[in-house]
Amino acid sequence: MQRPRRRAVLVMRKLLTCTMCSMALVAVLSVPVQIFPSSRDVPIFSRSHRLPTQGELRFRRPVPEQSLTQELAPLRWSKAHRLFHKTSALDALWNPPPNRDFFPCTAPSLNYSSPGKSRGYLLVHANGGLNQMRAGICDMVAIARIINATLVIPELDKHSFWKDSSKFSDIFDEDHFINSLSNDVKVIKNLPKEFSTITRAVKHFRSWSGVDYYRDEIASMWKDYPVIRAAKSDSRLANNNLPSDIQKLRCRACYEALRFAPKIEAMGKLLVDRMRSYGPYIALHLRYEKDMLSFSGCTHDLSPAEADELRMIRENTSYWKVKNIDPKEQRSKGRCPLTPKEVGIFLNALGYPSSTPIYIASGDIYGGESHMSDLQSRYPLLMRKELLASSEELEPFVHHASQMAALDYIVSVESYVFISSYSGNMARAVEGHRRFLGHRRTISPDRKALVRLFDKLEQGTMKEGDNLATRIIELHKQRQGSARKRKGPISGTRGMDRFRSEEAFYVNPLPDCLCQRQQSNSLEDKK
Repeated sequence: MQRPRRRAVLVMRKLLTCTMCSMALVAVLSVPVQIFPSSRDVPIFSRSHRLPTQGELRFRRPVPEQSLTQELAPLRWSKAHRLFHKTSALDALWNPPPNRDFFPCTAPSLNYSSPGKSRGYLLVHANGGLNQMRAGICDMVAIARIINATLVIPELDKHSFWKDSSKFSDIFDEDHFINSLSNDVKVIKNLPKEFSTITRAVKHFRSWSGVDYYRDEIASMWKDYPVIRAAKSDSRLANNNLPSDIQKLRCRACYEALRFAPKIEAMGKLLVDRMRSYGPYIALHLRYEKDMLSFSGCTHDLSPAEADELRMIRENTSYWKVKNIDPKEQRSKGRCPLTPKEVGIFLNALGYPSSTPIYIASGDIYGGESHMSDLQSRYPLLMRKELLASSEELEPFVHHASQMAALDYIVSVESYVFISSYSGNMARAVEGHRRFLGHRRTISPDRKALVRLFDKLEQGTMKEGDNLATRIIELHKQRQGSARKRKGPISGTRGMDRFRSEEAFYVNPLPDCLCQRQQSNSLEDKK
């Protein structure tokens, strides 16, 4: 009797041992492992215009019933799931938001033809900073197509606040730009000599205009002038209601043809490599430079002397039209950039640990260390170009604001998370590019709502902690950069205000340049 009983006990022990080993193995395999690409795997910026695969970025399946006009909130983990996924909260800070199976689709239609016989030459003065000029140049490519023009390589702005002497070829890959657009528009480097002294039409193209304006009013000028010069390039083409092939051409120009010059790309890739060596990083576009604050009239947390200095700059800058600005009103309406201190509170509330590497994508911060100390104390790993690269490496770029901005642009687009303290031209351009590349996590602070919370902190009616964090997280559930259609004009607006209220084309290229895979063809449906 003892032998069968002993044999039964041994069998039960073996079964229990196998069961416990199986459970342990399942638990180990269930722990999510966040894999960050090594620096060797970082793609060269201009050659990375592809949608990352499902495995690379671990996209989550969207809820199909949700409207395409709204972002999806990130999916939440169940309590039971959290027991086996202790790192899920940290993962959620870095994982991309739902992309709804959208991918870039910029190929022209079957009816699209090569450029016909040119009717004349289009000269372009690209105005503004780097990203304002980028958008304007891409629009001018589309306009050249509409009016059958030969586009002469645009002249860049050398007289704006930044006073950058860079030529087109100093910032962009000129030959690639010309060759890449050869099936769309004829582009040449210089106006032929025989046309250099001929009378030309100088025209301020009407803002946010459609195809009819260019075909009727602008193209009619070819009868009298073989050369037309666009005096400005920004916001000259409508955001919406344009032919599909024109919209796709704008995307090909922006995300494929307008590649940065090789030396800028190489340096940008080097900075990305060095940032990624610290692990996943945030690119923070900290708009707290002197020009931004003086232009916007924002003086919160500044001394009276600093506020006076900024006011004098604004009054003495002739092309800034608005001179009298109420700083408190600006801030209450969400029209001011977050201060470095406020950015620190914001990041902490979202849950980013103090060990998070942060790349500061900006020019010189106004007030320097005096205004950066609070953010620096919360997040010691604040990195800049000047800390990641030697003075010798940066020497070719350091005296050219647009080239330095191009380096920031590359590091920002390639970051794991992008956050901007203000929705300026660079923030909008980077957001659009990240959407095009697969809806990488891009957090847009709700400045108007945040100001009310920050004021409560200053007044002592609220403290930092779980309550503030919950409020801020709730405010930003649907401000993470997930897939949604471009927003139209604000209801009730008219005239130019109606166009101004629209979401800009290059902020969100959906639906024009992104297509959605059919659910039946998705990877999960095939399993």
